[in-house]
Amino acid sequence: MQKIARALLSVYDKTGVVEFARELAANGVELISTGGTARTLREAGLAVVDVREVTGSPEMMEGRVKTLHPKIHGGLLALLDNPEHVAAMREHGIESIDLAVINLYPFESTMRSEGATHEEIVEQIDIGGPAMVRAAAKNYRFTAVLTSPQQYDGVLAELRSSGMTLGDASRLNLAAAAFAHTAAYDRIVADYFAAKVAAAADSGKDHPASPFGRELSIGLPLDQALRYGENPHQQAALYGSFTDIFRQLHGKELSYNNIVDIDAAAKLVLEFEEPTVVIVKHTNPCGVGSAATLADAWHKAFATDVKSPYGGIVAVNRPLDLKAAGIINEIFTEVVIAPSFPEETLELLRRKRDRRLIVANYEALRASFGTEVKSIAGGVLAQTSDAAIIDEGTLRVATRRKPTEQEMRALMFAWRVAKHVKSNAIVYALEDRTLGIGAGQMSRVDSAATAARKAALAGLDLAGCAVASDAFFPFADGLLEAVEAGATLVIQPGGSIRDQDVIDAADANDIAMVMTGMRHFRH
Repeated sequence: MQKIARALLSVYDKTGVVEFARELAANGVELISTGGTARTLREAGLAVVDVREVTGSPEMMEGRVKTLHPKIHGGLLALLDNPEHVAAMREHGIESIDLAVINLYPFESTMRSEGATHEEIVEQIDIGGPAMVRAAAKNYRFTAVLTSPQQYDGVLAELRSSGMTLGDASRLNLAAAAFAHTAAYDRIVADYFAAKVAAAADSGKDHPASPFGRELSIGLPLDQALRYGENPHQQAALYGSFTDIFRQLHGKELSYNNIVDIDAAAKLVLEFEEPTVVIVKHTNPCGVGSAATLADAWHKAFATDVKSPYGGIVAVNRPLDLKAAGIINEIFTEVVIAPSFPEETLELLRRKRDRRLIVANYEALRASFGTEVKSIAGGVLAQTSDAAIIDEGTLRVATRRKPTEQEMRALMFAWRVAKHVKSNAIVYALEDRTLGIGAGQMSRVDSAATAARKAALAGLDLAGCAVASDAFFPFADGLLEAVEAGATLVIQPGGSIRDQDVIDAADANDIAMVMTGMRHFRH
């Protein structure tokens, strides 16, 4: 195995690079570096050879051109077991580069920075960095390549134990990570330009610019391997930054189904500003309650359906206080999600070994809304997130009777929940709690009847409540089912060719009905 004798370091993210380089130097490795990285290493007292000393050419064009040179790329790409390559190196004064430590300009963070101009974003497209990464990764047998500070410790450990050499398996793994790194980087740049092209094409039209380009590339890092998928015979893995948004404090490893339910519960609780408890089972809410305290909100949410919460997911939008935690602790709960857990609450909840406790960064969750994808046979569907919030000023009262302010609060509560229920969705509610939820039925009438039946089983009276429908009533029968159950307030998108029939049925029963003009299908 080839001993590491010469290393090129050129990194934007300088986390850990001084410590890494110091150990290389202590083992006799010559350090070559560029610009800011070279300056950082020198300030730490390390001897560094500037790239311009290797190439004989200065950096130029404000640093745009510095490493694109045969003495750099020859050193990265030379096959040291090929006599012709070795002869060319000798003829042109090229020395082998055995280790490349490179990460790239912050294109994505600049792109997402508020106020960043197109010119500033474009300037953060790295050219030399990806070229060197790909060259080293192609020649991984002779040039090992690191693209993340997270790789430093593992590589140093192997170098210490093997006399400053790296084995074939390590080199191959590093190369695979390097190509994944540049592919993901290029994908982000390509998506940015595709969005700019779409925006330019749609300029002046009466619809928003499309965020989608001709091709969809998805490059996400492995977050964690999972024990299995939805069922034990299915394999699964988690990609992306889920664990940056949801941090597990306690309990068994998260399952595939846990992760899907956590996502559903947290997104629903985001809809509410007042202290709120959401209980979810199989991605559908069992109950939602709001109150001055989480304990009171829990009682309202739990009362909607006292059977389904067992083994469910609970999300709250306030630090979970001890009183509320004590009430939740009385039933078996798979996962509890909160923005924080005070120490006394943790002490109580950790007594149940298997229950997962998750700290949710709700601000990061909201910031993550963008494009959603769903796998289908032969490809994926892509759409923007359903993150739209209804402006109450745009609502249209379609009936003779208008809702009071209190009734409007009940309608909006029901509507926020219905947005997160599988279609066809029907939700009966008051201004601070759900009363009955009908999810996933093939008929809207069936969903209305199911929600009413569940409310009756829970001993809840629907008289005078609000009902929300995630999509329009195609006929008056769904509305009449809800009216028969006790609803006197209705909120729905409207848009059916039989809207007037539904409005007439509402007027005939002295029902107040509001049209949103926006539906919330969830398939």
